Amino acid sequence: MKTFSLKGSSALVTGSSQGIGHGIACGIHEAGAGVILHGKSGPAPTTPANAPFIELDLLADDAPARLVREAFTLEPGLDLLVCNAGGFFDVPFLEMAPERWERTLSLNVRANYFVAQAFARELVARRRPGAIVATSSTNGFQPEEDSSAYDISKGAMVMLTRTLAHSLAPHHIRVNGIAPGLIHTPLTASLVSNEKRTHYEKKILQGRIGRPEDCAGAAVFLLSPAASYITGQIIVVDGGLTLGQIGRL
Repeated sequence: MKTFSLKGSSALVTGSSQGIGHGIACGIHEAGAGVILHGKSGPAPTTPANAPFIELDLLADDAPARLVREAFTLEPGLDLLVCNAGGFFDVPFLEMAPERWERTLSLNVRANYFVAQAFARELVARRRPGAIVATSSTNGFQPEEDSSAYDISKGAMVMLTRTLAHSLAPHHIRVNGIAPGLIHTPLTASLVSNEKRTHYEKKILQGRIGRPEDCAGAAVFLLSPAASYITGQIIVVDGGLTLGQIGRL
């Protein structure tokens, strides 16, 4: 169906040098859109050919605005955004220091909020409709051991998705989100070690740990005309991880 195509659109995907963001960026490219990737460090070898890459640390106060400004300079026709940048810096709750907490919330929430704001301002100024997808996590609904700051930040991303959908609806900008479960990325490498892998594979109904490309389809759908009447929604992409209470014994 043509309604699932992104041909004629262009997207900026934050945090796309690796992991889920990279998988989404590749999926957007395959769906026919131009794509600009972003990361704190250089792009992965599998980055789509000729796709621009912006290297920038989003923790700087002015970084979100600078990123969007540079992206629109590279591609003035941008109309799609994926707010995917994030990181995990947790220690047990009783050991959490303010600096570590601030780093988590600044990257996982603040940076995404102001990237979305700068992007929306550009679209409004151009009187152009668009769509935004924000990456939350199943951690935004269910807590995990020694993950308090990360869990809180991903819960905030759930509400960020809903409140921005409300704020931007008058400007014809849709905002939706995805909530990945356990996905095999550099961030989760320690969780999918041989020692723990069997446990997780029994807990996940699909019987396997997710791959970054498993998140691409949901993101592409939410960005596409096929989702033109959907806004403020979160699609959980977890292979059934959060559906069952116990998992297979």
